[in-house]
Amino acid sequence: MASYSRVSTVLLIVVLVGSLLMVVTAGDFYEDFDTPWGDDRAQILNNGELLSLSLDQFSGSGTQSRNKYLFAKIDMHLKLVSGNSAGTVTAFYLSSQGSKHDEIDFEFLGNVTGEPYILHTNVFTKGGGGREQQFYLWFDPTEDFHEYSIHWSPQSIIFSVDGTPIREFKNAESIGVPYPSNQPMRIYTTLWNSDDWATQGGRVKTDWTQAPFNASFTNYTLNACVWSSGSSSCSSISSSSTSSNGAWLSEELDTTSQGRLKWVQENWMIYDYCKDPERFIHGEPAECSLS
Repeated sequence: MASYSRVSTVLLIVVLVGSLLMVVTAGDFYEDFDTPWGDDRAQILNNGELLSLSLDQFSGSGTQSRNKYLFAKIDMHLKLVSGNSAGTVTAFYLSSQGSKHDEIDFEFLGNVTGEPYILHTNVFTKGGGGREQQFYLWFDPTEDFHEYSIHWSPQSIIFSVDGTPIREFKNAESIGVPYPSNQPMRIYTTLWNSDDWATQGGRVKTDWTQAPFNASFTNYTLNACVWSSGSSSCSSISSSSTSSNGAWLSEELDTTSQGRLKWVQENWMIYDYCKDPERFIHGEPAECSLS
């Protein structure tokens, strides 16, 4: 595991490249996030380096980023609820607002002691989701912090775990598939009760004698373009590629990364909407042909 020691101050570099305003942040939860939900169940500790979320029978908790972004690469280290976590959901995601919102989800579905977490991913565009892929993890996510990354660019959305890509959702607007490319999104972290569906389809309920449940977030980094005054500075892909700070915006999976993605999907994927004939009796969604 990488060391999680880090400076306690925010490193904020704003680079102007043509029409592109890029923000690169070694994150500070105090500086970058609000805690609008859960009262003191959401606590920022260690001079902004650590976020602790708590869930009890009265409320869950969560945070949201102060800025909105249109395209971003976020790396977040999480340590999940330990023990009997059935019914709980810990999440790290991006979302816009409104009934036609876009959303990019990492959701961790708790389980009874000894059973594995399910890592649930989804992509919403214009209010529509239904693009679920689910995985088991090849480690115990409650024993230590692990890095979970969302790389949202004009070309694709890449989900990664400890640097290993597990899913790629490509931009298929050219064949009529909606893609989250024009609505700014905030970053959210949440911990809440969802025992109506989270564990074994809702058959296993939350054991409140185990409360409070706790999850921790730390050591996040953000490469992003900020939405400001009704427009995004991420409008120029070509100019971003001329800057080392903007290279992430045009970055794609290389051959090695594609091989690691295939390994995860062959060995650890437990559900893929593209391979669910009961849902798509007339054939798989158009974007599935690009996988």
